[in-house]
Amino acid sequence: MRQDALHRTDPTGDPAADSAILQLILTVLNDFDRHDITYFYWKSSNRVYRGLTGDGDLDLLVAKRDQHRAQAILLERGLKLFPAVAYRDHPSVLSYLGHDEPSGRIVHLHLHVRLVAGASLLKNYHLPWEEVLAKRAIAHPELPIRILEPVDEALLLIVRGCLELRRSDPVVLRNWQAMTRKFALDRADLAGRIPRAALRRRAAELLGGDLADMVADALYCQPSLEHQRHLRRRIRTHFAPHRTYNELEAGLRSLTRATHLAAGYLNKRFLWAPRPWSRRAPGGGHVVAVIGVDGSGKSTIVATLRQWLGEEMDVIPIYFGTGAGRPSLVLWPLKLMVPLITPLFKTKPRGSSHGKISDRPPSRMYSALMAIWATATAIEKRSKLSAAHRGARRGLVVVTDRYPQNEIAGFNEGPLMPRLVGIPLWLRQFEAKAYSLAERLPPDIVIKLVVPPEVCARREPDMDPAVITQRIAAIPRLAFSGARVVSIDAQQPLADVIRAVKKEVWRIL
Repeated sequence: MRQDALHRTDPTGDPAADSAILQLILTVLNDFDRHDITYFYWKSSNRVYRGLTGDGDLDLLVAKRDQHRAQAILLERGLKLFPAVAYRDHPSVLSYLGHDEPSGRIVHLHLHVRLVAGASLLKNYHLPWEEVLAKRAIAHPELPIRILEPVDEALLLIVRGCLELRRSDPVVLRNWQAMTRKFALDRADLAGRIPRAALRRRAAELLGGDLADMVADALYCQPSLEHQRHLRRRIRTHFAPHRTYNELEAGLRSLTRATHLAAGYLNKRFLWAPRPWSRRAPGGGHVVAVIGVDGSGKSTIVATLRQWLGEEMDVIPIYFGTGAGRPSLVLWPLKLMVPLITPLFKTKPRGSSHGKISDRPPSRMYSALMAIWATATAIEKRSKLSAAHRGARRGLVVVTDRYPQNEIAGFNEGPLMPRLVGIPLWLRQFEAKAYSLAERLPPDIVIKLVVPPEVCARREPDMDPAVITQRIAAIPRLAFSGARVVSIDAQQPLADVIRAVKKEVWRIL
């Protein structure tokens, strides 16, 4: 689930847009009404507005007979089905994501065919109330959406609290205070809006008379839901025939999913291994390469894409450069030695990009040191190329800062050894073989950030102006083996650049 909007750092954020219902959601809901799709929002009415504005997920329960027509509408409106990884999937819950272009936000719509509840990692209980709740669903008094009738919302709140507030669930335990506070606020709000007798009658209809008084007392009396152990046991016993797995298998599956969750968290934060951990791209993943001269804004765009997509799907970044990005273990020791070796050379030979550059060709000492660097770089690029495309084949979206190429030697992530002297042929061939892999494994889309020389010189004052001009002229010649290439004017306002990039990336997903 996406994080709270207060913690967003998207440069395109607009305070006015934050409070507006997204046009894409409005269009979908209007289509549902126009085609007589039976649906309703079945979570707390206090948070339905967050779902409509894109600050939270929108959970809609659709009548089973209408599920295929509802999915057809979502696909027609540009939403796409993003399947969860196997250990987090539930056959009754479908995750659709869509790009609301005016706001730049990703809409996350959960399409529920059955009403399921339980632990966050394993929704093990089916609540067979879909039809009776749908018949009593009402139109929201102010918003363009159908919601639960308040008495049904209160009953469902009590049942969900009994099934979901369990400290044995690692996700719930981690967010225990926030979750218990959320249930307490919803409970207090509903207790002030509905009469006790109405809740008791509804509980008697759906749960039986023996539970009706206990459910009614749970809404109006103390203690809080998480401390009403007797009621929680009774609710679990009542719904035991509707479990997907028995207690033993459910426990083992929950443990397995918790282990996968921890491994996925570590991977997302630190390892960046090409393995899916949450939600995959439909039809397989994609490699998105962002290229441009230094100072064109590559790092900003890559960070923005990672944050934007990473809230809802599995995304890994890969840095193919040798600068300030994250190096591999192969290149890391050499980068530590660079500050020690650089003072040995007062000037850099012809072909270098930064620092004081002379007209002399590289010396044999410089060539020997650069050959070591070029060899390590070639090994790193070959390893990262393989990892990027393995990840894409597994359903990940891989966003790369730069991309190797063998069309232009000497710069723009091309082979380095052709401009050096005294390098044996076998070593040159070794490097060339690594870069030829990029030709065989092109990215799915290349975003070329185009800036004029003066803008680049202003952003990168240490870069040689002649090299800037040369590299800017070379960027259009890079074809990347027929990959889809999109050139974007990167000197326009950043919000416009990001909006254009998002539109192109979403198109290929």
